[in-house]
Amino acid sequence: MGDISVIIPTYNRSKRLRNALASVARQRLLPTEVIIVDDGSTDETPQLIDGFRKILSPNLLYYFQPNRGPAAARNRGVEMASGNYLAFLDSDDEWHRDKLAIQYAALHANPHYLVSHTQERWLKNGTHLNQKKYHHPRHGDIFSQALKLCCVGMSTVMTRKKLFDRYGLFDESLRCCEDYELWLRVASYEMFLLVEKRLTVKHGGRLDQVSHAFRMGMDRFRIQALAKLVMDASIPKERRDAAHHELMHRCTIYGKGCVKHGKAAEASFYFELADQSRSCLCRDSLR
Repeated sequence: MGDISVIIPTYNRSKRLRNALASVARQRLLPTEVIIVDDGSTDETPQLIDGFRKILSPNLLYYFQPNRGPAAARNRGVEMASGNYLAFLDSDDEWHRDKLAIQYAALHANPHYLVSHTQERWLKNGTHLNQKKYHHPRHGDIFSQALKLCCVGMSTVMTRKKLFDRYGLFDESLRCCEDYELWLRVASYEMFLLVEKRLTVKHGGRLDQVSHAFRMGMDRFRIQALAKLVMDASIPKERRDAAHHELMHRCTIYGKGCVKHGKAAEASFYFELADQSRSCLCRDSLR
């Protein structure tokens, strides 16, 4: 048994959660505890948890809270965790039986890394989906990739708990792309340890996913994350400059989309934000 706390946020996914929990129960290296944070489910989730208590007891912890979004649910899991290593699993994903054993060993062998991720297999409505080259996770300095897209699969992550002491929790003001914001913030300073194995199965293409609910205008949340990053004076200058360029690009694209859909006031806001970012870059270059 490893010194690992597994954190599973869930919301009205009792049928999917069953498979996620089963993949934890069959791990070759069992975790110290499994923390399920129920973000306000109204389905049969509590009954499902009762059924798994016999399998994972006494290491199954269940916490119910009013619906506050995935960031708040994960944060509650982090706060509850007693393990020195935290492994995150979305309630609609699954792990290979060797996932925890291999990743735990990799972090032990590389003590200067605070965070690790793995390759993953993508299924869309049950059908295998080939990843494009730019989606392939990277090892080491992932900052440039993390600017462009959410390149760290949430269900692939294992961290040392002290990472959250150093960099803070998920931003609960973001109802979507909260993982993009956190890993971009961490990647501003830290190297990421990539385990070159497909140890996670990611399921997609369903209507109950947050990414589907916010599919229109999702870039608003990434823009919010970038705007937060460029305001952090502790971030190395070259990284803040790169974030400014990405912020200008996303604001311009999103503003043009607003114009196309007749949202003049919203377009004006994002064009102005792009101009402000450009001005900041100019001022910094003159110093």
